[in-house]
Amino acid sequence: MKLNTLLFTVFLISTFSFSQEKDDLFNMIEQEEKKIELLPEKMIFTQSLLWGKKGLLRKTGISPLNLENRQKELKIRKTMLTTHQAIGYLTLASMIAQGIIGGKLYNGDESLRSTHNTMGKVVNIGYFTGAGLSLFSPPPLINKKKSKGFDSVKAHKILATVHFSAMVATNHYKYRDKKVHKAAAYTAFASYATAVIVLKF
Repeated sequence: MKLNTLLFTVFLISTFSFSQEKDDLFNMIEQEEKKIELLPEKMIFTQSLLWGKKGLLRKTGISPLNLENRQKELKIRKTMLTTHQAIGYLTLASMIAQGIIGGKLYNGDESLRSTHNTMGKVVNIGYFTGAGLSLFSPPPLINKKKSKGFDSVKAHKILATVHFSAMVATNHYKYRDKKVHKAAAYTAFASYATAVIVLKF
């Protein structure tokens, strides 16, 4: 009888301990899930404007901040950046064509004036569409660890600032100052072409 009582007591204690351990385990899992950060610590302004915790898409309820939506957003990000890359190559080709046409125009071939203006619109549409796809894409899940030294990604970002500024200047001085317009256009092309190339090496 005493043995049965002892066994029953041990059984109750074991069951209670197992139940408590199970509850502790589930609590730990829940805490780990709560620790998952759905957004990176740092985002560029344009990303934060749409995709941040208080971004436009969160406030309007179009894309509430949760794990399921973040998974969808990462797929959207991949598509946007792939399209950004494809448009980048087309824009680079358009810039080369525009440079050739522009050079002939500056040498006095006025028959290319209309073509130059049309190609200018093509370059602008391609460039600013590509820029928008990059600037407004959903942010990554986490920030990549900063690598020491200078790498291709850092170079690409620095060059992006240069060619964006040059593109704005090219359009601003189009009818104001031909020399500045030409210099800005060549700066935009050189920095843009280099930005495309550095990601390949």
